[in-house]
Amino acid sequence: MSKKPLGKDKDGIQKVMRFGDYFGDAAGQFALNAISGLVGQLTYFYTDKVGLAAGAVGTAFLIVKILDAFTDLIMGYIVDHTAPGKERYRPWLLRMAIPAAAMIILLFTVPASVSSTLQMVYMFITNFLLTAVIYTAICIPYNSLMVVRTASQQERGNMGTWRAGAGYVAGMVIAVAIIPITNMLGGDQAAWIKFSVVLAVLSALCLLLTWKTSKETNPVMGAENAQSDADEAIPFKDAVVNLFHNKYWVMILIMGLAANITYGLANSAGTYYAKWIYGNDNLVGIQGAVGLIPTVLGFALVGPMIKKLGVTKTLKVSFFIGMAANILRLFNPYDFVYNTVLGCFSTFANIPMMCLLGVLTAMAIDYNEYKFNNRMLASSQAASGFGNKVGNGLGSSLVAWCLAIASYNPLAETVTGGVKQAIFTFNIYVPLILFALMFAISLKFDLEKRLPEIHTEIAQRKAQNK
Repeated sequence: MSKKPLGKDKDGIQKVMRFGDYFGDAAGQFALNAISGLVGQLTYFYTDKVGLAAGAVGTAFLIVKILDAFTDLIMGYIVDHTAPGKERYRPWLLRMAIPAAAMIILLFTVPASVSSTLQMVYMFITNFLLTAVIYTAICIPYNSLMVVRTASQQERGNMGTWRAGAGYVAGMVIAVAIIPITNMLGGDQAAWIKFSVVLAVLSALCLLLTWKTSKETNPVMGAENAQSDADEAIPFKDAVVNLFHNKYWVMILIMGLAANITYGLANSAGTYYAKWIYGNDNLVGIQGAVGLIPTVLGFALVGPMIKKLGVTKTLKVSFFIGMAANILRLFNPYDFVYNTVLGCFSTFANIPMMCLLGVLTAMAIDYNEYKFNNRMLASSQAASGFGNKVGNGLGSSLVAWCLAIASYNPLAETVTGGVKQAIFTFNIYVPLILFALMFAISLKFDLEKRLPEIHTEIAQRKAQNK
């Protein structure tokens, strides 16, 4: 039985995505966020379960993330220079599914009977292989799929929302479940390994599902799309120079960097706040469960907000809400209920950027074609990934560095004033600054208004060149 033809979007572009396409595509984001969520918990795992020094862990994480960011650039070059006629993006999901599962488990199998130096070496190598090699080899091709799957901004927005939803589910599963479940299983290293096995298998299955359901080429663009992709194979140095002459891409890079620092802090910081400010690390699970309310509301409202306000205004509103919530937390940082409620607003404020970062990048890629006659698709995604990974690494490292400066001792019975201030810094002060920065940049971002005329100009050029 043939499927009912899809209609056109509000801009008159043929739609190509069905429910199964959205679901299968979003499964890949679940796997990616399961990996990044687990990595976000590693600071707590290494300091409080393995016993490594917080400062050393933070520095090691940052070095890994910087190297990781450079591998994004290499991967972008590899993908953009795939031989014409071959699949560029989809095969990487199949190739990396099993290695990703294996390395997720190895993250937590730090040898217990060796010196702390060897433990640090093991930690560094496993983190590098998972995040800098395997994650990168999945992320760059996966992010590029959005641009070649559909020409519709509406469908790209829907894909972004589905991806953000699936990614947030992965993050919430970890945030809500990992501490209570591992504590229930004994709270030791073995408990964390058991938890990682389940996530590893689930992540591999999700990657295989995305590989199975993805399409390599957007059927709306047909052979023209394939030719456009072939034109992207330019020297990577030239591509990077062009990208930094695209002011909108630079603005998105900075906002993505700030957003990912926020995400990195959120993944790593909450457990310390619950343990030392509220006095019970199991409260992280309650906060995570309560956080599902603004999450559901966020994903339900982001579509109507985009339809009513547009992409840029939606981001402005969300960034303002994030600023206001963190300012109010300054007045009473000790009360669990008060801070949990305000944390819900911060959670809500993060969701539009989760949904729309890929859409913003797609806009910048369209602007590349307008300005340089070349989309530089994978190179744009890779260079954006550079900023995103450095941001996530900085978020995780800031937690460890603040604790190290405050002489944090995980075995202490009471917490010092310095440690409290360190915890407030990476839970409240830094997120406040980052939301303010993103809000200021969003005020200058006018590409969304310019897109119709840009698309018209591109279409006229192509018509003249036929």
